[in-house]
Amino acid sequence: MVLKGPFVAAGLVAALLLGFGIARAAAPQASSAATSDPTTIPSHSHGGAVTGDLGGFSLSAGGFTLAPAEPPIFQAGVGRTFAFKILAQGGKPVTKFVPNHDKLLHFVAVRHDLSGFQHLHPEMAADGTWSIPLTLPSPGIWRLYTDFVTLDPTGQQVPLTLAIDATVAGAYSPAPLPPAAREADADAFKVTYEGTPQANATQPLSFRVFAGGAPVTDLERYLAAYGHLVVVRDGDLGYLHVHPEDQLSGGAVKFWLSAPSPGRYRLYFEFQKSGAVHRAEFTVDVK
Repeated sequence: MVLKGPFVAAGLVAALLLGFGIARAAAPQASSAATSDPTTIPSHSHGGAVTGDLGGFSLSAGGFTLAPAEPPIFQAGVGRTFAFKILAQGGKPVTKFVPNHDKLLHFVAVRHDLSGFQHLHPEMAADGTWSIPLTLPSPGIWRLYTDFVTLDPTGQQVPLTLAIDATVAGAYSPAPLPPAAREADADAFKVTYEGTPQANATQPLSFRVFAGGAPVTDLERYLAAYGHLVVVRDGDLGYLHVHPEDQLSGGAVKFWLSAPSPGRYRLYFEFQKSGAVHRAEFTVDVK
């Protein structure tokens, strides 16, 4: 499909407004006390445990709202600062967040065809304004996720993923989702995974990294873990950020995952070696 002339902006802005109206927010879970220990945060699946609930459907959930400083409209390949606040009920900016794997907020961008994945970490000003330099490289509609833990008025932890759609004007042809495979490239590395995700059943997934055909057994901790796994469901872009078991398991990074429904999912596995972060991407068909 090719968009031309004034219909480009009109069509994409209309799609953006439609994205604003999506109201399928995952219900947040809360712990009994505020803490800076990320392993006690329930629905973000720390320490290998995961509920299978997806978030990222709405810009508002649990009494909190994602409020961008300007409409999220970008030019392809042109970087600019994206600024936003998280607002509590009554419109007051939130300034208290619970550390979650070394960061107060994780920011993820992915195009609606599940290409172009970025995992970034904005900085927050004293007034609660978050900002991040952001470049969206290609035309289309992009989902921007904010993944964080804050506190409700009673002091209980509230883990949330709020999201908004951004538009990048221009000729847009959705890229087909790569076929399901158990091996993927990550720069100079090969990554494989073992395990079979099943709908509504918690299953182990173990990722192994290879260099020159030899297993890499000296992965480094990145954001307090040996790996990170973001899962996005094809179709509605439901989002889940999974953290692994604390230690390597036979040299592998082991996660526990429960997919909430059958369907196709895209898995983005990140790891660190020699101070550099690498990413392997997999398509998984869940039955």
